[in-house]
Order: sequence, then structure tokens, then C-alpha cells
Amino acid sequence: MLSAAANPAARFSPQSRVAVLLPLPLGGAYDYRVGAEPVGVGEFVTVPLGKREVIGVVWGEGAGDTDSARLKTIHQRLDCPPLPEVTRKFVDWVAAYTLSMPGLVLKMAMSVPQALEPARALMACRLAPTRPDIKLTDARRRVLETAATLPPLPPADLAREAGVGPAVVKGLLEAGALESVAIKRPPIFEDPDLARPAPTLSDGQRQAADALVTALDKGFSVAVIDGVTGSGKTEVYFEAVAAAVAQGRQILVLLPEIALSAQWLSRFRTRFGVEPAEWHSELSDAKRRETWRAVASGEAKVIVGARSALFLPYPALGLIVVDEEHDGAFKQEDGVSYHARDMAVVRASLGKIPVALASATPSLETLANIQAGRYQRLHLPDRHAGASMPDIVPVDLRRHPPPRGTWLSPVLVTALEDTFAAGEQAMLFLNRRGYAPLTLCRKCGFRLQCPHCTAWLVEHRMAGKLMCHHCGFSTRPPEKCPECEAEDSFAACGPGVERIAEEAAHRFPGARIALMASDTITGPHAAAEFVRQVADHEIDLLIGTQIVAKGYHFPMLTLVGVVDSDLGLEGGDLRAAERTHQLLSQVAGRAGRAERPGRVLLQTYQPDHPVMQALVSGDRDAFIANEADQRREAGMPPYGRLAALVVSGPEPGPLDDFARRLARAAPRSAEFQVLGPAPAPLALLRGRHRRRFLVKAARSVNLHAALREWLSKVVPQGGIRVQVDVDPYSFF
Repeated sequence: MLSAAANPAARFSPQSRVAVLLPLPLGGAYDYRVGAEPVGVGEFVTVPLGKREVIGVVWGEGAGDTDSARLKTIHQRLDCPPLPEVTRKFVDWVAAYTLSMPGLVLKMAMSVPQALEPARALMACRLAPTRPDIKLTDARRRVLETAATLPPLPPADLAREAGVGPAVVKGLLEAGALESVAIKRPPIFEDPDLARPAPTLSDGQRQAADALVTALDKGFSVAVIDGVTGSGKTEVYFEAVAAAVAQGRQILVLLPEIALSAQWLSRFRTRFGVEPAEWHSELSDAKRRETWRAVASGEAKVIVGARSALFLPYPALGLIVVDEEHDGAFKQEDGVSYHARDMAVVRASLGKIPVALASATPSLETLANIQAGRYQRLHLPDRHAGASMPDIVPVDLRRHPPPRGTWLSPVLVTALEDTFAAGEQAMLFLNRRGYAPLTLCRKCGFRLQCPHCTAWLVEHRMAGKLMCHHCGFSTRPPEKCPECEAEDSFAACGPGVERIAEEAAHRFPGARIALMASDTITGPHAAAEFVRQVADHEIDLLIGTQIVAKGYHFPMLTLVGVVDSDLGLEGGDLRAAERTHQLLSQVAGRAGRAERPGRVLLQTYQPDHPVMQALVSGDRDAFIANEADQRREAGMPPYGRLAALVVSGPEPGPLDDFARRLARAAPRSAEFQVLGPAPAPLALLRGRHRRRFLVKAARSVNLHAALREWLSKVVPQGGIRVQVDVDPYSFF
């Protein structure tokens, strides 16, 4: 494939052959002839493809063997900033690493095609050179007098300044007393105010912040802000943000969830007096268009976003921050499979800039890089402003079981009562959405399953629906069993957060209870309002899923109860223990973040499990060292390599035949093991049947070369697809 790094400053004259990469699932760039207008590498152009016209990027000099006379001609060069060289290198790198078609990676960098069109001029009103003979009312006279004393204004602004309705301005334009002129649009994003007073940092925070600021002038580096929950990691990297802005650079801050952004944005406004540019799926089309162009032009200085923000076309990126770097939400599973934390490090390396990874529970991969000397550790062992870490206590459900049909142990119920009596707030955590994860018929045992997936339907009683959390299918609960036709025979099995909220409302009728889950918090604005309610103590008991664990600071929240601490410990996930430790540590970190001490109660049937013991003792490092020893002995990441292959198709028979042929073609050696094919845990997903391979290789093996050679031997047909996930994080 043609590399974007080749001759990055080249310009091509008319009739030259150039390679144009299209944001489509194609094998590589296509050759085109330059038209009458010269084009340069990285510029956006429209080209013919079959019977349609598409937008692509000039990727370099053409290298194909197509006869020059048969080449199609570029239609037009678009009037927008070119795709920066470092972004093109990044597209090439990600495509090669993930074994993806480069056009699909480019599509992520061109996610807003409308932004490539020139922005419409902003029209304003001013006095016409000559005033026509028109009847002047008081309102018209005020408009003309206002227009005479002010620079050209948009019609709505002029009407507001003159204290009249928009129709008055419109009438004067039509009469010729005012004329329209194009004016420069005001900046969409204001620059951060670096003169605002910054918070006073502790000695530890100041040392960490100084290290980040110093790194800005030294090229590529990776620093890990490893600080306990509440240690002020955000304020530390804000110092580096301020220094990078002062140097005229752009800064990208990646957050794992948009729900996390509410308090983060509030802290940013307090620190810098302005809003940063946001980038996530909840933005309107117009806002995405404006933001993309503001990033591409360099106007947007600080960008906070989800993982896709990595692929924006930054012309002057000077710092990347990955907050909550351990979070699984940074892994993209569909389409191009990549981990945003790892790709952020790659993007920083290509741009020769520093990257900071922040977490209270860094991933084992990150800790291994610290031990190997590749990453610098900036340690913050204490909470800010003298707050103490919460006491964590296991509640053995074998000794203190909840009453039949309930889910809260008497020990936890008593703690909640004491917390409410003290005028403090509490949180109950259960990482399971909905009311119940399974609904079955009491008479015949029939279980309600998704028709498109190998998954049980989850009851969401508040919405009156049964839902599949994998494909989004939903239906009303049936009145009778489809199997035995018994009426009113369905029973909810197990608890979700809605069921916990129902029990809490029954036990604590005077408490103000609120539910926080991804299906109840539908965007940043809803999250911000929810956070405000908790912060203003309009809520006594917060019940939620994993999104309540992500970085929130509630001074009056002193008790956290984990309803099912064992959830997530079982199964075939090699990171199950590590993830559970991270999640519960983050949840526990919500308690006692101010002057009031906090408590955390872990309901568990396994109080002696290493995860529970590590949480109770606070000895994270010993737990991680044990996990590392087990991974190293098994040759698992980060001490070995994994790749997952998921083959899917519309029919199971042809799919199994293809999977067997693929298995026979697999390379095998002591350092390259292929496990499978086997039915995936979700053997049916969104109507497609799925089979899995797992490749385990030593770090000395060129994994990518071996995978490419293997996959080239068997070509899928008949709607069968092969998805490769290098460094998989889930195994469904």
C-alpha cells in the first residue's frame, strides 16, 4: 500500500497521476489524473467512482499499472484545510496494525463530509449608501440610527440592539434602506483564559504538573499520572494544558464516557473560563460540522472527546491526555477494532509530542510499560486537601444473607439507615441495567430470548419492555407463555438496578432515590443535571451502574454499597479479576471525598477472593504483581500476544465449512497457537451466526505478518465476513 509519508509536501500538476484514498472498504488508494487545477498531498478532492462522485484524499504519487489514457480525472479540489501529514501517517499505521482496510480508517478521519464544504458566509446588515424615499416609523428610525453607530450586524442582532422585531429589519432590507454584506464569522470556540487564578496544588501535585509541563518541549514521551481517587489528577494535567495553550498548541483530552464529561466540563470552565470543543456521538450534525472545521483550522485549542476524537485533523496538536486510561470503553469492538489508549500513544509518537495517561487503577499493560522504563510514573498517593481514603469492608452474604426475595443484606440496610440519619448521601452500585437479567415461565421454564442474538431479554420495567442489550431489539412482555400458553406465569430472575431501586424505595420511604444508568442518562445535558441534583443534595440515595464510578466528586456521599461484588469475576476473560478490581476501586472512590470519612460495603459470597482481599487491604501493587505473574507464566498479554478472529455469516452450514477451511490453513508452531474454530459465546448476533478463533503468540512473533499470510489463503464468500481484533479485550 502507498504510504502517506512519501513526499508529504508534493504538489501535482495537471495530467499527473496521483493516488486518492477513498473512505470506503477498498483495498487501497486508486489512481486518478489531475485535472486543470493542481492538487497537493493531503488535499480533499471529489472523484468519480462508477456512476457516483465521492470525496477522497490525495495520498501521494500514483503507483498503479493502469494505462494513463484510461485514468479518470479528478473533478474538483475542495476549499478546506488539507489532512495533515501526521494524520495520514496515523491512518496508515492504524490500518496496518488492526489489519483493516485503510479506507475504513480514513472514514473515521472524514466522519463529517459536510464539514469539507465551505462554510456559508455570515450575512450582516449595514446602512445602504443611499437611502430610498420610504416611510419612517419609530421602529424603523431606531434601526437606522442603531445601524449608523455600530459595525455591520446579523439581522437578528441588529433587531435586538434596536429593540424591535426581526420583521422591521427585514422590511428595511427589502426597501433598500439597509444592505446585506458578508462578514467574517466570529470564533466558535474562545481561547482558554490563562490569566484566571489556578488552584493551589500540593507538593506532590506540583511535582507531577512540573514534569508534564517540562515534557512539552522534549518530543514524544508517555507519563502516567497514577493517583488514588480524589488525588487531584485533573488539576495536575490542567497545568500542562495551560502551558500547551500558551505555546499555541492544541490539546486533546480523551474521556471514556460522555456521562463523565459533566463535572469535567464544569471544572474546565472554572479553571479556564470558557467551554472546550466537545467531540462525541451526541453532538448535532451542525455542531459536528463546526467543530471539525474548527479543529482543522486550529481555532479549537482544547478538545475533549470520546475515542473517535483521536482521528480529528489536528494541525498543531501538542499534548494528548487519556483520562481513566484503564477504562474498557476506550476499546472499539465494531468495524475497525482498536484501543484508543494505545492508539493515543501511537498518535503522540508520530507527532513527536507527549501523552499523559491518568488513572487511579492503571491497566496491567500500562504498569508493565512503567516497569520496563518506557513510561514515566507520576505518583499521587494521597487524596487532595487532607481527605482520607474510605474504609472498605466485605459483607459475607453466607453469614448475613438478605431476606428471601430481596437483595440488600441487613448489614448494608443498617448502614444506609445510619447514613440517612446523619444527613449524608449514599450510593448503591450494581453493574446490571434494567429490572432483571432473565425472565422465565414458572410453569414450563421457557426463557425469553432475543430472536436475533444468543442472549436473554432483559426486563426494563420502567419502560414496560423486554430488551436485548446487544442488538437493541425490544418487545412488550407477552401476556402468556409462547411455549405452554400459561397466563401470568413469567417471573423475573435476578436483580438489575431498577429492582434494587424498587427494594430501596420500599425500605426507605422517606429517602429521595434516583437511578443512574446508560439508559436513564441519555446525554451530556441529562448527566449534568443529574450531577447537579446529587451535588445540591436533592438526592439521598444514588443507585447506578458503572457510569456512577467514573470520576464524580460528591462531598456529602459517605457510603457506597456494592450489591454484587462477585459479578464479573467468572467467565473466560483473562482480565476478569483486574477489571473487577479496577471497577470496584473506582466505585469505592466515590465515598468520603471531602472532610467526612467514607465507608464501602462489598456484598460478596467470596470474601477470601484475591480481589476482595486487595480492596480491603488497599494493597493494589501486591494484587497486580500476582496478576502479572500469572499472565507471564501463561504467556498472556502484556507478556504475550493475542488476536481474535470472528467469522460470521447468514447461514450456519456455509459458515462452519469456511471456518474449517480457515482452520486447516492456519500456521502452527510452538510460538503461534491457533485455538478454534468454536461457536462464539454469542453464537448469533444481530441475525448473523458467529464462530471464533483465538491466536496466542509469543512477543517475538511477527503477529501481523503471520495473520496476513494466513488470511490471504482463504477468501470468504457468500456474505461471510472475517473480523480481526488484535489485542482483544472482550471474548463474546
